[in-house]
Amino acid sequence: MQRQGIEHISTVWSHGTEILVDHAQGIHLYDEEGNRYIDFTSGIGVTNTGHCHPKVVAAIKAQAEKLIFGQFNIVYHQPVFDLVAELKQVVPPGLDSFFFASSGAEAVEAAVKLAKHATGRPNIIVFSGSFHGRTHLTMAMTTSKTVYRTHYQPLVGGIFVAPYPYSYYFGWDDETTKKFALKELKRVLKGQSAPDETAAIIIEPVLGEGGYVVPPAGFLAALRELCTEHGIMLIADEVQSGFGRTGKFFAVQHENVLPDIMTMAKGIASGVPLSGIAYKSELGKKWITGTHGGTYSGNTLACAAGAATVRAIREEGLDKNAAVQGERLMKGLKEIQKDFPVLGDVRGRGLMVATEFTSGGEPDAAIVKAIKKNAQDMGLLLLSCGTFDNIIRWIPPLVSKAEDIDEALSIFRKALEKAVK
Repeated sequence: MQRQGIEHISTVWSHGTEILVDHAQGIHLYDEEGNRYIDFTSGIGVTNTGHCHPKVVAAIKAQAEKLIFGQFNIVYHQPVFDLVAELKQVVPPGLDSFFFASSGAEAVEAAVKLAKHATGRPNIIVFSGSFHGRTHLTMAMTTSKTVYRTHYQPLVGGIFVAPYPYSYYFGWDDETTKKFALKELKRVLKGQSAPDETAAIIIEPVLGEGGYVVPPAGFLAALRELCTEHGIMLIADEVQSGFGRTGKFFAVQHENVLPDIMTMAKGIASGVPLSGIAYKSELGKKWITGTHGGTYSGNTLACAAGAATVRAIREEGLDKNAAVQGERLMKGLKEIQKDFPVLGDVRGRGLMVATEFTSGGEPDAAIVKAIKKNAQDMGLLLLSCGTFDNIIRWIPPLVSKAEDIDEALSIFRKALEKAVK
């Protein structure tokens, strides 16, 4: 393969590596020279079933031979019904209506538009550190890094921000953090967006780009109670935390919290562009027909890949494997932490794990950059995240085995040792 024409590729994309991938299988990527890389980025949480899962590949091939695209405003097709049937087995009971699009940002846009129609209210409350997308609306809802918003002002109005309960950052225990975050949220409702003008509060049940932060136990339940009290829609953004990533199909299921609307994308179709929202059917009675849609909504080929993906996760117990391997990963990282004071925190759920680095009490982005480079040189791909870019996030495919986790941990230790020298 050659890179001829690279000068014509837009430079607006950032690139974590210069690897030119030739093919992939399972947890591994292979470049044009045959070098193997352990892909613990999963394409930013997309390839939960691993690369080129045979059941997904077979579904795509079979569908491509029959119908690649049946525009959903014009015709129905079987793959969308297959996908709905699979999703009904795994989404929280009570979420029984679905809308499908192509990207996570589109799913968030759909969720916000539904919430506004359902409530007749204009405003949205988000949390600090949030990432909800790159469209003009979802960019305004994103607070994890200024780079996602820079030079795009003025942004969409009616967006208000409350603190995410991030115990390590605040330096508090979970209970103190939970009480503070709830108190500040109530202040937002008193000082910035009154309940009767707030359509929805949207939260990532495990914070994604903002740092892979698990909220304190009971916070999501308290948030649910607050929303119910004021008739505010609770939107759970499961774009990154969904489809088995945290050890359950969706992160809200750890707390048995039922949102009014839930967004889905990334791991839903193993890399074929697909997203969606699941919502309470009574809300749909106020969503005016024709006021939302999209040319590629309910894309035939993507729905076939999505149905096969959900089926594979269920049949192979990949959510349960994520819980088991996540415990192994967390245990191994905490052992490494004992030898490296710069590794300030290890946290996560399932195979959605963070290692946060600080030096002298301040975020250390430089060591994270060095670790990623060292790990790549040794055949392990990792990503960073966090407002200060001082966090390495672990996103292994859910098909990872114990030996894969152990190999990655060994490489990580060596990469860290080299970075601190």
